[in-house]
Amino acid sequence: MSQRQVLQVFEQYQKARTQFVQMVAELATRPQNIETLQNAGVMSLLRPLLLDVVPTIQQTAALALGRLANYNDELAEAVVKGDILPQLVYSLAEQNRFYKKAAAFVLRAVGKHSPQLAQAIVDCGALDTLVICLEDFDPGVKEAAAWALGYIARHNAELSQAVVDAGAVPLLVLCIQEPEIALKRIAASALSDISKHSPELAQTVVDAGAIAHLAQMILNPDSKLKNQVLSALSQIAKHSVDLAEMVVEAEIFPVVLTCLKDKDEYVKKNASTLIREIAKHTPELSQLIVNAGGVAAVIDCIGSCKGNIRLPGIMMLGYVAAHSENLAMAVIISKGVPQLSVCLSEEPEDHIKAAAAWALGQIGRHTPEHARAVAVTNTLPVLLSLYMSTESSEDLQVKSKKAIKNILQKCTYLPALEPFLYDAPPNILKHVVGQFSKIVGEISISCEFLSQASENRYYSPGYSDTLLQRVDSYQPLTH
Repeated sequence: MSQRQVLQVFEQYQKARTQFVQMVAELATRPQNIETLQNAGVMSLLRPLLLDVVPTIQQTAALALGRLANYNDELAEAVVKGDILPQLVYSLAEQNRFYKKAAAFVLRAVGKHSPQLAQAIVDCGALDTLVICLEDFDPGVKEAAAWALGYIARHNAELSQAVVDAGAVPLLVLCIQEPEIALKRIAASALSDISKHSPELAQTVVDAGAIAHLAQMILNPDSKLKNQVLSALSQIAKHSVDLAEMVVEAEIFPVVLTCLKDKDEYVKKNASTLIREIAKHTPELSQLIVNAGGVAAVIDCIGSCKGNIRLPGIMMLGYVAAHSENLAMAVIISKGVPQLSVCLSEEPEDHIKAAAAWALGQIGRHTPEHARAVAVTNTLPVLLSLYMSTESSEDLQVKSKKAIKNILQKCTYLPALEPFLYDAPPNILKHVVGQFSKIVGEISISCEFLSQASENRYYSPGYSDTLLQRVDSYQPLTH
C-alpha cells in the first residue's frame, strides 16, 4: 500500500467522523429522534470525539451533546455519569472560541434541569472557568458563559452563592455595559437569577453597581432586554425596604410607567411586577408611586390586557390600598374599583379572581366611604357567588369571604346590604346583621326628617322595622 493510499484511509476516517458528528448534531435538533439516538448509545460514541485531533469535530461533538442534554434530565444525567464534564471544563480553558461556546452550552444544558445536576457542574470546577470566559474577547463566549452561570444560579441560594463566590457578579455587571444586545440580555437575566433568592445575594448585585446600569436600560427599544432588566430590578426590590429604596433612587419613576403601555405583554407584566415589589413595602414608597401617576397607569394597564399579565397590577393596587385610608382613596379616585370588579367578573382563572377579591377587600375595609365605593359597583353579590360556588378554588373562597367581611364591617350602603338577607350563609349573615343593627337607629332618626321622601324606601317611615323583622325571620342557607 502506497503512502497516498494510507493517507486516503485517514482522510476517509476523518471524513466519516465529521459526517457522523454533523449528522448527530442535526438529528438532535428534532425531538422525535432523541429516543432513537439515546437507545443507539450515542452518548458513549460522542465522548471520545470531544478529544478528537480535528477542532471542528470536537466542537460539533460538544454541540451535539449539548442538544441531547438540553432535551431531558436523563440525557443530562448521562453526560454527568459519562465523565464528560471534566473534559469540557478543561477544554473551556484551552480551546478556541468556537469550542468554548459549545462547551458552555453543554454545561448550561446539563445544569438547567435540576439543582443536583447544577451541583455536579459546580463540583467539577466549572464555575471558575466559566467566570474566566466572562472576560473573553469574544462576545459570544461571554454570552454562553453568562447563560450557563445564570442557569446554575437560578435553582437555589446555595448554588447562587457559589456563582457569587466564583467572582461572577462584577463581570456580569460589566457584560450589561457591553454593546451587544444579546450579551446584555443574558447578563441581566443572570443577575436576576442571582438576586432572587435572598436579600444578601441581592445586596451583592447592588454592591457591584448593577442598579444604575440596569435602570438606564429601562427604555431600551429591545423588548427582551427590557423584560430582563425589569425582572432583575424586581428581584432586587422585593427583598427589603432598603433595597426597594435603592431601586427607586435610581430614578426609575416616572420612566418605568412608559413600559406599562409597551406593545409587548411581558414588558407590561414585568413593569407591573417591579412597581408591585416596591409598593408593598411601606406607605411612603406607595405614596411616591401615587405621586408619580403610577396607580392610574397600572389601572390603565390592567384594562389593556388579560389573564396573568394583569395579576401583578391587581396585586399592586391591593398593596397600595392596604397601607392607609388615603392611599386606598387614591386607588378609588383613579377608578381602580370598577377595573378590579371587571377582573373579578370576567377573568376565567381562579387565582386572578382571588387576587382581585383580595385587592377589593383591602380598598373597602377602611371606612364607610371606602366600603360604599366598592359596594356601588355591585361587587358584593359577585364575591358572595364566588364564595358559595363549589367550583371555586379554596383560595378563591377564602379570599372572597375575607373581602366580604372587610367590606361589610364598614359598609352603610343599604342597597348593597339588603340582598344578603336573602342569600348569605350564616357566617356572612352575622356581619350583615351587625351592620343593620348599627344603621337602623340612624335610619329611625332620619325618618323623622325625611318622611316626605317616600320615593327613597331606605328612609321611608317604618323601613327600619321592616328590615329588623326580615333579619329576625331570616332562615339562612347552609353552606
